[in-house]
Amino acid sequence: MKYAIVGTGARHAMFRDAIVSTHQGTAELVGLCDINGHRLALSAQDVPERGGNGIATYRAEHFGQMIDEQKPDTVIVTVPDDLHHEYIVAAMRAGCNVMTEKPMTTDLARLKAILDAQRETGRKVAVTFNYRYSPARTQIKDMLVSGVIGEVVAVDFSWHLDRVHGADYFRRWHRYKDRSGGLLVHKSTHHFDLVNWWLASVPESVSARGRRAFYTPQTADAMGLQGRSERCHTCPVFERCELRMDLKQDEKLRELYLDAEEFDGYHRDQCVFADDITIEDTMQVQVNYRSGAMLNYTLCAYSPWEGLEIRFHGTKGELVHKHVEVHGVFGGKREKPVDDAMTTTLHVAGQGPESIKVWTGMGGHGGADPIMLGYLFDPEGMSPDLYARSSSHLDGAWSILTGVAANRSIESGETTHIARMLAESGISL
Repeated sequence: MKYAIVGTGARHAMFRDAIVSTHQGTAELVGLCDINGHRLALSAQDVPERGGNGIATYRAEHFGQMIDEQKPDTVIVTVPDDLHHEYIVAAMRAGCNVMTEKPMTTDLARLKAILDAQRETGRKVAVTFNYRYSPARTQIKDMLVSGVIGEVVAVDFSWHLDRVHGADYFRRWHRYKDRSGGLLVHKSTHHFDLVNWWLASVPESVSARGRRAFYTPQTADAMGLQGRSERCHTCPVFERCELRMDLKQDEKLRELYLDAEEFDGYHRDQCVFADDITIEDTMQVQVNYRSGAMLNYTLCAYSPWEGLEIRFHGTKGELVHKHVEVHGVFGGKREKPVDDAMTTTLHVAGQGPESIKVWTGMGGHGGADPIMLGYLFDPEGMSPDLYARSSSHLDGAWSILTGVAANRSIESGETTHIARMLAESGISL
């Protein structure tokens, strides 16, 4: 199978490397495309020699030419979120299947464009939800399907982003809601997809509240950071800021972004306390599902630790899962947690709590990435997937709808009914 990648920023490397190394026997990379010629050249340098003139590279305005000349079977989309729909739609209409980073897209108009094109062309869209493939999250699915806690009635789900990882969303393009959909779309799409998959259900109504409480000019002033610049690289209070990013000190970031600025003007280290940020950093969401289950969800982007806590309330008992990913984030110091940082506890009514040995794996995202990449690029070489972890355009749509509905609820102060919202936008799922 032939693949082409559009978007050669940090996220594309996982797909590129899987094609040209691990799965080179079943996959072939035939083209790279990006708006930034510098990053395009950097990516091409990391593609092994295959004879001829090396990997074919194209500027973004020549995306159609790449498809015409290289004839990929599948286009992999790793551009910024607000541009996903342009390349997904164009690829399908050119006769290609699509593999896209999450979120599939950011709003209802873009979603409709994708769904209409898919319906008209019959092409496939795979959304790469790697969290489904994490052994620990797959184990949760296995236990829920077994019925060990009975019918799942309610879920409490908290996601903690620390002041290194969380802050990073406020210095990049993600900080503008019209580009990323906000964290409830860009980040929480992963989490809402997990709940959809775990419950084998879809959301019906959403109520939400959110605000920007920490990444504000007022917080910076209280930290004594008056006179700050629009970015870390030129900031006069750089040394005193606990949330600073030094692009010069990280070789990858320097190559990908600092050295590439002259080609597109993009600054990777914008001030996290800027006044023009339009996304929230603290959000709480309540969701009702078609199955009758309910979800309480919290996302905090300035937590003193990184990880998740989730509790399933069932008619026969409770299942609790916690993963502490990183301890200690102040002053840029991040300490990895101890070995038992991932725990799962089963408590069946009438019995004592039982500590469950957590399934583990090797590789990125808790062992998820190698498994997902195997199913994407060499499905015949993988064992049958008992957990139906692959994600289509329909899964991609339902995964963003909770966040889109939550954004609408935050803005209006009212509950959003998803069926009504879809009908108003002319979308049928």
